[in-house]
Amino acid sequence: MLESDILRKLAARMKDRSVKIVGSGGGIGTVLTRAVVQFLAFGCPACKVFLVDGDGYEERNRTRVLFEAPGNKAIVQSQQLAEALGGVPAIVPVPTYLTPRNAPRLIEERDVVFLCVDNHSSRKAVADSVRRRRLRDIVLISGGNDGIEKDREGTFGNVMVYIRENGRDLTNPLTRFHSEIARPQDKRPDQLGCGELAQSAPQLLLTNLAVAAAMLNPFYGWLTGQLDYEELFLDIGKGRMNAVRRTVVSRPRQLTPHPARRVAART
Repeated sequence: MLESDILRKLAARMKDRSVKIVGSGGGIGTVLTRAVVQFLAFGCPACKVFLVDGDGYEERNRTRVLFEAPGNKAIVQSQQLAEALGGVPAIVPVPTYLTPRNAPRLIEERDVVFLCVDNHSSRKAVADSVRRRRLRDIVLISGGNDGIEKDREGTFGNVMVYIRENGRDLTNPLTRFHSEIARPQDKRPDQLGCGELAQSAPQLLLTNLAVAAAMLNPFYGWLTGQLDYEELFLDIGKGRMNAVRRTVVSRPRQLTPHPARRVAART
């Protein structure tokens, strides 16, 4: 496919859409944000990108992310990227955590949402908001990975895709096959105290990079009309990435633990 053809498809797909990156400053989010913004700068400069993150960069974060100075992650990132790319595309920082209360305001019709959060409760908040409001057109790509703890080496990650067009589900909701998202046992960042926020399992930078790249795969597939799966599983230790295709389930079903339910998606 010629470059001009790709750019035309990109422009057509992204017309009148905004990109929302939730958890934009984490180990996955920082890498993904830079790639998405750079890609759009030359393929869809009229797009607007919103960076949603209520957390702040601290010196201890440098083991997994690069940043110029401490401060709110959404604000620091927007400033750095705007300077690097000359203000194109437009980048809007949203220095707050996503919650069930503000989700309807942050996630809107025709948004392309990259969900890079580190907990299942935040994923459920987004999934529930999208479903309850019956948005007719939404693209939601969620990614996460294990931390290094107990018997986990931190090499495993997964990506889930929810797409709805013209009021019809093209893939299954995030909660359909994942009981850990439908019934989360963790808390959102806005529900945690400072001490709890500081506690997190160590992560492999390389796994963060792999998950960020894997989240861009379905985005490109959707842009070019080639997407035919709704979930990816990867393990950088074993050099594996597997795509999962499923039939869209029209009625609720009994939820059972998924093989990937262990993924806490810490970013």
